[in-house]
Amino acid sequence: MYIFSMTKQYFLSLILIMSISTTGFCQNQDEDALIIKDIHNYTLTEAQCYDWLTHLTTECKGRLAGSANAEKAVQYTKQMMDTMGFTKTWLQPCSVKKWNRGKPEQVHIKYDGKKVQLNALALGNSIGTPEEGILAEVVEVKSLDEVEKLGREGIEGKIVFYNRQMDPTQLRTFNAYGGAVDQRVWGASKAAEYGGLASIVRSMTLRQDDYPHTGTLVYKEDIPQVPGLAISTNDANMLSALLQKQKVMMSVWTNCAPGEEAISYNVIGEITGSEYPDEIIVVGGHLDAWDVGGGAHDDGAGCVHSLQVIHSLKGIGYTPKHTIRCVMFMNEENGLAGGREYARVSNENGEFHLAALESDAGGFVPRGFSFDADAEVLKPFYAKVSKWLPLLESYGLYFTTGGSGADISPLKSQKGLLIGLRPDSQRYFDYHHTTIDQIDVVNKRELELGAAAMASLIYLIDKYGLK
Repeated sequence: MYIFSMTKQYFLSLILIMSISTTGFCQNQDEDALIIKDIHNYTLTEAQCYDWLTHLTTECKGRLAGSANAEKAVQYTKQMMDTMGFTKTWLQPCSVKKWNRGKPEQVHIKYDGKKVQLNALALGNSIGTPEEGILAEVVEVKSLDEVEKLGREGIEGKIVFYNRQMDPTQLRTFNAYGGAVDQRVWGASKAAEYGGLASIVRSMTLRQDDYPHTGTLVYKEDIPQVPGLAISTNDANMLSALLQKQKVMMSVWTNCAPGEEAISYNVIGEITGSEYPDEIIVVGGHLDAWDVGGGAHDDGAGCVHSLQVIHSLKGIGYTPKHTIRCVMFMNEENGLAGGREYARVSNENGEFHLAALESDAGGFVPRGFSFDADAEVLKPFYAKVSKWLPLLESYGLYFTTGGSGADISPLKSQKGLLIGLRPDSQRYFDYHHTTIDQIDVVNKRELELGAAAMASLIYLIDKYGLK
C-alpha cells in the first residue's frame, strides 16, 4: 500500500508538472500565433515594399556595382533607412570591379546566303571583340568536357556554342540552374584553352523566348581571354537545328570591357537590442543588379523584403531583444565584394551574428526557409527552429537544410545560423538577368507575403534565441 501510494503520488506530481509545462507552452504558442498574425495583417495592409521596389526598378535600374545608378540606389535606400527609426544607419565602403557593356551587341549567323541577327547579350566581365569583330564557324557542344574531347583539332579557330539546357525535371529550378550554369561561368576560358575564338551560351532559363540572359563569367588565369555571350533559347534552338544540317558561320561584335576599381557601399541600418545588444540578427538582400533590366526579382525584391521586415516589426510595436541589422549588400552579381567586406569588418570588430537571413530568390509567393551553419552548430540550431514550424505551416511555409545566401555565406565562420528565404521558384529564371526583370512582373501581394514570412521568423529568433 505504501509503495502504491508513493508511486501514485509520484505520477500525480509528474502529470501536474507536465500539465503546467504544456499549458505554458500552449500559452506561448497562442501569443506567438497572434503576433505572427499581426505581422501578416500589418504587412498586407500597410506595407511600403512595393512602392520602394517601384522606385528602385524605375529610377535606379541597371544597378551594376560602380555605376551611377548603383550610387543612386545606395543614396535612396540610405534615405529610406534614415526615415524608418533605426538606432543608426551608415554606409560601409567596399572596392568593386567595374564592367561596361558598351554599345549593343551584334551577333549574326550566315547560311545559305542568308544573314540572321540573333538576340544576344555579352556576359558580365567579358572582354570585347576586336574592332572588326569575329567571323568564324560555329561548333556546338553540350558540356565543358565535350570541348576537351574535341580538343584543339575540333575547337581551334571556331566559336564554341554551349547548348546544354537546364533540366526541366528538376522541381526546384535553382537545382536546374546549378546543373547548367558552369557553361556560362567557365565556357569562355574552356573554349580559349583549345584555341576557340569566342563562346556563345544558351540562356539559363527553362522558358522558350527571345530574351537573352546575361550573368557573370570567370576567366581562368594563364588562359587567353575571349569574348563570352548568351543568346535566347529560341535562337539557341534554331541554331542547333541548323547545325544538324549544315555548316554555319557566325559574326560577333561587342565593345564591352572591364573597368577600373571603384568604391561603392553596403547600406546598413541597425536597431540596438534591448537585452542582447552584442548578438546580431541580420536581414538583407543585394542592391546591385545587372545593367540590362530593373533588377526587380534579382534582387530588388530581397532589398525591399528586408526593409519591410523592420517596417513591419516597428509597425506592430515590437521591441527587439537582439540587435537587428538590415543590410543592402553591394556587388553580389560580379564579385561578392559587399558580402566579403561586411564579414571581414564584422570579424575584425569581434562581432557575433546569431542569425543572418537573406532574400535573393525573387519576390514570388514564399514557400519556406533553408537553413545552413557550421557543422558544429547546425543540428542543435535546426532542432530549435523546427519547434516553431507549426506556427508557420498555416502560412504555407516549410523548413529544410542546405544553403542560405551568397552575401551572408562569409559569416559562416562565426557559427551563427544562416537562412535563405525560399519563394516559389518556377518563374524566377523567366526573368533572371534579363531586360524584362521589371516591376510589372512582380505581384504586390506575393512580395508582401515574403516580407511577412521573413519578419515572422526574425521575431521568433529574436524572442527565443537559438539555444
